[in-house]
Amino acid sequence: MSAPMSERQLAPWIAVQTAQLLQQRGHAWLLYGPSGLGQFRLAMEMASAWLCEAVGVDGACGSCASCHSVHVHTHADLCVLMPETTMLQHGWPLSEKAQTEIDDKKRKPSREIRVDAMRDAVEFSQRTSARGRGKVVLVFPAEQMNAITANALLKTLEEPPGDVKFVLATESVHQLLPTIRSRCLGHAMSWPSTAAGQQWLEAHGVPATQSALLLRTAGGRPDEALDSFARGKEVGAWSSTLQALSRGEAAYFKDWAIAHLVDTLQMVCHDAMAQHAGAQPRFFANGDWRGNTSWTALSGWSQALMATRRTMDHPFNTGLMLEALVAQAKTALNSRD
Repeated sequence: MSAPMSERQLAPWIAVQTAQLLQQRGHAWLLYGPSGLGQFRLAMEMASAWLCEAVGVDGACGSCASCHSVHVHTHADLCVLMPETTMLQHGWPLSEKAQTEIDDKKRKPSREIRVDAMRDAVEFSQRTSARGRGKVVLVFPAEQMNAITANALLKTLEEPPGDVKFVLATESVHQLLPTIRSRCLGHAMSWPSTAAGQQWLEAHGVPATQSALLLRTAGGRPDEALDSFARGKEVGAWSSTLQALSRGEAAYFKDWAIAHLVDTLQMVCHDAMAQHAGAQPRFFANGDWRGNTSWTALSGWSQALMATRRTMDHPFNTGLMLEALVAQAKTALNSRD
């Protein structure tokens, strides 16, 4: 079992980016790129360094009182804005009001960054720094701000009061309002090399015999590869996953979360389209593919999966949705030109 994200050894490519960004000036940064590249970890490293009492050229010292407060999620000058579901997942405390409402069953944890939380963050930015090293507001994933929440941030983001810095991290930068993007300095996340990714995975307990294949099936994104390993994913079963989809065996996926299934289906669809066009598959091995699937069927399937991703968090019947997705995959994969 891999360590939680907050306890993982800092990846060397994140350390390099941290040092580079700390050498630049700016009160608001937007870190963007595909999921699994470490946006949240880089944002936390920047926040820690800005608040650190003994910061060095490479970042926070990791041992001062400020760094300890960040680590245990109690720093008075750090405001972390995430959807309540994400806050709970990463062990961050909710506001007293939000926690009471959820405990009293008045509502469920929000999957969006609530406008009330953003207004609290704006009020936080206007207060005096508790430890004298300024304040930091961290927003992740920033695409989970709806238009009302984002607009509540705009004025403060453009003209921050006092010594406050913002770092927004996103896995879908195109979903952010242009007015938010224009008020931040942008940083595209760096892709780690295959060798560096494998070495990092193995340092976190992934067997050397599995690290290369896990990294490939995660599209070269080490965080996602490590999460797959933590879920107990057997890399040797990757081919059987494709076979189960081709045969429409919904029972094979009965324990899968819908989000994980949709991710996998998009990988399958991508590689089927690549194979059809004569390109190398990205997630599967060449030997996993048989026949030449219909381009028309694959294009339609790709569009259907993108539509599903936009609505997959709705409270559908999980079993029926899973069966429908597998049946859709079977039809597409068995269609021929």
